[in-house]
Amino acid sequence: MRFFLRIIKLSLLQQTTYRAALAAGLATNFVFGLLRAAVVAALYNSQETVNGLPLQAALTYIAIGQAMIAFLFLFGGYDLMMTVYSGSIAADLVRPVSIFTLWMGRDIGKALVNLVVRGLVLLLVFSLFYPLILPDSPAAWLWTVVSLLLAWLISYAWRFLINVTSFWTPDARGLGRAAFTASQVFSGFLIPLRLYPDWVGQLSQHTPFPAMFNTSLEVYLGLLQGPALWRALINQAAWALGLSLLCFLLLRLGLRRLVIQGG
Repeated sequence: MRFFLRIIKLSLLQQTTYRAALAAGLATNFVFGLLRAAVVAALYNSQETVNGLPLQAALTYIAIGQAMIAFLFLFGGYDLMMTVYSGSIAADLVRPVSIFTLWMGRDIGKALVNLVVRGLVLLLVFSLFYPLILPDSPAAWLWTVVSLLLAWLISYAWRFLINVTSFWTPDARGLGRAAFTASQVFSGFLIPLRLYPDWVGQLSQHTPFPAMFNTSLEVYLGLLQGPALWRALINQAAWALGLSLLCFLLLRLGLRRLVIQGG
């Protein structure tokens, strides 16, 4: 545990080193957030509610979605994949933790910095342009935090799976681009799932992607209550556990194939 916490601390320090990159990312997310909000407002065309989603809730959805981009790494990443191709993964293999746990620690450090700098700050500035909805009770805040933690774990496991495919192909980035694009579409990141055609929303429910993003936003907005809330959280937990187990299985199979020059 001490080693794991040390990894998180080092990742925090590394992420805060690149302040200009954080500021640029914040500015980019904010500008695109305003553009997306304007598109959604035009889509409503003076209607107060579409498919059970009020306009203010939709605008809040867009704002929080933009704030969560870097926290959930919705555009993906290939850092682990590159260590496989360069052979530097050999150094990670001799560390006293598994590759899955090691990269999780690194991911947590980055995610925490992004949550504060590119998440909370963006919401504060965004609220100056559009009124945002806040959870109306401590319980709602609690379930939102729980749901976001599960969403982050699902996102991490999904990205880990994509990177692990590097053990079977000389360049898995093409597969990664397709996989990450699919997750953005079916997670509800581009637009809320409630605004999709019914068949698209139903199709997405057979994937882990809504649990990676849309569920947490609907919990925050209070759209899920009572039994529906519990089903959503259990679904998130099931996807998090299932994808994590699949990560360990594929990692074990992949390491059997790994050949590093020199030994």
